[in-house]
Amino acid sequence: MPNLQGYRGPLRELLERSGVDVGDLIRVEKGGRIYEGYLMPRLETADEWHLVLKLRSGYNIGVAYEPSMRVTRLGAAVKPEFRPPPLPEQRSGLPKVSIISTGGTIASRVDYITGGVHAAISSRDLLSIVPELADIALVEADILYSLFSENIEAQHWSGMARKVAEKIKSGAEGVVITHGTDTMGYSAAALSFALRNLPVPVIFVGSQRSSDRPSSDAATNLIGAVTAAAYAPFAEVVVAMHETTSDTSIALHRGTKVRKCHTSSRYAFRSVNARPIARVVKGRVEMIAEDYRPRGDGELELQDRFDERVALIKFHPGFNPSLIEWLVDEGYRGIILEGTGLGHVSSKCYGPLRRAVKEGLIVGMTSQCLWGRVNMNVYTTGRELQQIGVEPLGDMLPETALVKLMWALGVSSSREEALELMRRNIAGEYSDRTLYEEVRP
Repeated sequence: MPNLQGYRGPLRELLERSGVDVGDLIRVEKGGRIYEGYLMPRLETADEWHLVLKLRSGYNIGVAYEPSMRVTRLGAAVKPEFRPPPLPEQRSGLPKVSIISTGGTIASRVDYITGGVHAAISSRDLLSIVPELADIALVEADILYSLFSENIEAQHWSGMARKVAEKIKSGAEGVVITHGTDTMGYSAAALSFALRNLPVPVIFVGSQRSSDRPSSDAATNLIGAVTAAAYAPFAEVVVAMHETTSDTSIALHRGTKVRKCHTSSRYAFRSVNARPIARVVKGRVEMIAEDYRPRGDGELELQDRFDERVALIKFHPGFNPSLIEWLVDEGYRGIILEGTGLGHVSSKCYGPLRRAVKEGLIVGMTSQCLWGRVNMNVYTTGRELQQIGVEPLGDMLPETALVKLMWALGVSSSREEALELMRRNIAGEYSDRTLYEEVRP
């Protein structure tokens, strides 16, 4: 089967007859003119009438198809190949840290033919291209998944939790999980609940730019994450990412209080309604929070069951309440509402919400506002929603509330037990006091 990504119709048939693949050096003859270059792939959504060539000059051109066009294969392109350098020698006597790879940009590289980013580099490759890690810890690396984070689901959270437990049982003094940034906050929250009585740090880390780009933040983030896993005094699940645009510090955000707040900047991750638990500066862990679970010899308890029959709904003007009805009809067991301000939705939702609660669903309220907390006692709407049975969830992030309800329903034997878990502060998901401004450490 030829590799002709994005080509369709008569043009694809011509390329197949000519025996060419994407990346091959070809000659195109049309209308008395000759073009030579490398055949480029096309987006699947692009039209089917243009052939794209990369000329020897480096420029790309498009050649419109016509039946008289001739294509000749001149040779195969030299395709770029990543060859990591050898692994560095590791010193004895250092803490043992396990790196678990799940994929994402930190474990990716740019394909310089297509310009796309592909999951291609394992955690072992990262170790070989970040030799500084050998001076920080005795590092072992494993590939658990090779997924972009949009493809990670509850089953993968359970797999991560079990792998972490396995590594801790085998003597790891800290665990690092490489992960795509887009849903890393969800996974960090999931493991915060699934790993009870955690004895060592578990550090999620990602990057905004692939590890083979000169501007990549992958190495700096990974060094900070391994340093935290090896030497941090806390035993919690955190996310390690750049604190600012510079490489001077890596912030360590509690896994239940962190959100990705920027699409592309290095400092994309922020602690919401809380300060980072710590930061890594010049190879040292500087604690910020005073209240944290200390590193110790606790007996890890694995509670890795998640019920996926939970939905997160964002309320908006004109919201259709029948969406709530649909979730009830489909057998969902919980709904997290991302309401306005202090925790409100339209009165049109009252009927469907009454039905949801009557049929046993847990319905929790969070706020669309990043900072602050819901207070459903201030306005009539909030009080009426509480009378219906909607549970206020304080300053819990909507994403964290979704994950926690999936977990609470998964590990509980009854609705009442799950609701009691939702009300408890289990992994720092509730703040004792409201911070009235974004915290910029």
